[in-house]
Amino acid sequence: MSSSTAPPHGRAPLHVVQLLGGGSVGTGTHVRSLSAGLVARGLRVTVGAPASAERRYRFTAAGARFVPVPLPVRATPTAVGLLRELCADADLVHAHGMRAGMLAALALRRRAVPLVVTWHSRSALPGVRAQLRLLSEHWVARAASVVLGTTSDLVDRARSRGARDARLAPVALPARRAAVGPAVERHKIRAELGAVDRPLLVAEAILDRTHDLDPLLAAARAWRRLSPQPLVAVAGDGPERSSLQRRIDREELPVRLLGAGGDRSALLADADVALLIARWAARAPLAEQAMRRGVPLVATAVGGVPELVGDAAVLVPYGDSAALAAAVESLLTDAPRRAALAEAGRARAGSWPTEDTTVAQVLSVYDELAATG
Repeated sequence: MSSSTAPPHGRAPLHVVQLLGGGSVGTGTHVRSLSAGLVARGLRVTVGAPASAERRYRFTAAGARFVPVPLPVRATPTAVGLLRELCADADLVHAHGMRAGMLAALALRRRAVPLVVTWHSRSALPGVRAQLRLLSEHWVARAASVVLGTTSDLVDRARSRGARDARLAPVALPARRAAVGPAVERHKIRAELGAVDRPLLVAEAILDRTHDLDPLLAAARAWRRLSPQPLVAVAGDGPERSSLQRRIDREELPVRLLGAGGDRSALLADADVALLIARWAARAPLAEQAMRRGVPLVATAVGGVPELVGDAAVLVPYGDSAALAAAVESLLTDAPRRAALAEAGRARAGSWPTEDTTVAQVLSVYDELAATG
């Protein structure tokens, strides 16, 4: 089947089942975008996912059929049976994430139906859970006809787990429209934060026991001596918010925890520098939005971030608070360099894969598997 034309007259369209587990917002958005692109190219698409996913992503509005399927953490006979029924007339199954991949592999046992699994992220689970994750990765990698990794390190990981065919397939997320409007509106959030006459740094984090925020707080301690003193606005929430706030208050750090209501896009509209402090990331939405907007970015050199940003951002090692502090201070005192990074970021963003090229790449994999099936 051609990647750009409908099926020949009299031939049924390829039926692809997309399976989505819990996943991140980026994964769900990708499946929605992919489903819409496949339907537009003449494929029949069924999406199996928890009922909440349809309310959030509206797969049916994209032309796909949606079937609510609970995808539990553990593979129960009921869940596997439901997936087996869902995939009964599928020409190909595409699972997104390890949980969906595991259940799909079990549901398709002893069936000659190609299975594509996209690895969107990797886990940092400790102890026994890390061992269970390792076993899952081995199982899914070997069961899949093709593993698509969103970053090069995920492709390498899949190959090391025994994947017979692992390929790089960056995910292009829809670009959010930059906020428009008068300057007074764009500066409203800055004024509310008390950052009118001081640099505004924007970061995002889950406030849990992974301690991902620790290097940023340590760097903020160093920024207290700067004049004017920058303010760090952190969007995100988590169970450790109260303890982190106590630390911020105790050390008198120039940091504001904004909670789950902190709108990353609105915050970036007038930020001086964006900070990506992740332990691991693929195509980090904060980095993408910052570069599209021309906001200078300082990011940890982890996962797919170096591939994403190239030379258009300042990269620092994860956990190195001194390097983070120095990188930000250097940018805040060098306006021409900030302007150069802003321009480079926009140019780099223009080179990223589009939704159309992402769909075309995935469809070429489907065509290959359908032709050899």
